[in-house]
Amino acid sequence: MTTAWETPSDHQAPEDSVHQAWRADDILVRARYDSVTGFDAGSGKKRWEYATPLRTAVCAASTTADGSRVLIAYGAAKKGKEGCSTVVALDLADGRELWHTALAPAAEAFSGGNGPLDPEAFSGGDGALATGNGLGVILDAGTGKTARAIHALDLRTGSPRWTATVPKGCVPGPIASAAKQVIAVLACGKEMKLAAFDPADGKERWTTPLDTRSGVLTDASVTITATEPIVLRVDEGDRGIDAFLTFGPNGSPGAAVQATGDSYGSIGTDVAVSDGRLFALTNGGEWGFLAAFDLTTGHELWQEDLDRGSSSVVQGLHAGAGRVMFVKVSRKHGDSLYVFDAATGDEEEHRYFRDDTDDVDDLLPYGDRIIAVRSGSYNEPFTAYERW
Repeated sequence: MTTAWETPSDHQAPEDSVHQAWRADDILVRARYDSVTGFDAGSGKKRWEYATPLRTAVCAASTTADGSRVLIAYGAAKKGKEGCSTVVALDLADGRELWHTALAPAAEAFSGGNGPLDPEAFSGGDGALATGNGLGVILDAGTGKTARAIHALDLRTGSPRWTATVPKGCVPGPIASAAKQVIAVLACGKEMKLAAFDPADGKERWTTPLDTRSGVLTDASVTITATEPIVLRVDEGDRGIDAFLTFGPNGSPGAAVQATGDSYGSIGTDVAVSDGRLFALTNGGEWGFLAAFDLTTGHELWQEDLDRGSSSVVQGLHAGAGRVMFVKVSRKHGDSLYVFDAATGDEEEHRYFRDDTDDVDDLLPYGDRIIAVRSGSYNEPFTAYERW
């Protein structure tokens, strides 16, 4: 694998800054704490840049784009009364601001024991903004006596569309937009639930407990991993569930993929969902695995030994179009690209990189090339590699 092009290195960023990347046709876009920048996917040249106002910082971003449109939010660079206070819709094709509104996203609403009702808990913005079905959906933190709420706006114009009808006694948490509904994690009393809302008017379609037998308490860590199918990562710590839970489009509970297993060790944060399967880079000591799980049954389908050892790391997991790939970084043997058949686990490709790949968050296939996506200080946001 040789380097076709790479974007300039980023300068230093705060450790807890937001980073998000998208692709819209031939434009690669990355958001970081002070700006959103678009690059040409064919050449790596900068096409446009959107900078936040002086003394503000990006504090949340939608994880996916609806066509070429995304949401970001920014607020005071130093956390204070203003916080994460302005939501902006951007067109990724040219970096144009479509509209903005004064709403405060409740970023990181349910996480690590912070408590779902803590209005000050925010760092990272996961689950605060979503796009889909022509909507920009915002988990509004609320102020004073105003309760936390889910608002939907027209993603093209910013016109208000609806406020979700949340079940009585429940407080909304992380949100996501699925193909035909908006979903949200809820805190209902002491228990966590999952709800879906109609994208046309925000009315509740269904609400279901995360665990029908013993329930999930509201100090658990819950994140939305995927929406097609619906997959949640639920971690109750030492006392209960640590698994990926699946739900049908009507809220019916499905299979669970345990985060720890006898054959594959423990699943970390490197996971990808595609074609009804969950793929995970697992840690079983010095021997790690790439493992695939059936989301219909929760059963392990196959695994591949990675022989990570103490001198290598595996990163950049990506799944799609029937293939799953990652980068193995080794101080001894150099960096390698591995590509596997998603259905069988058969190795299709193993290529060495001519140059060091550094820290890779994701891999994006683009024509015959593979584009590495990175975050953090002093890293190139994007590098395109080609087979040689």
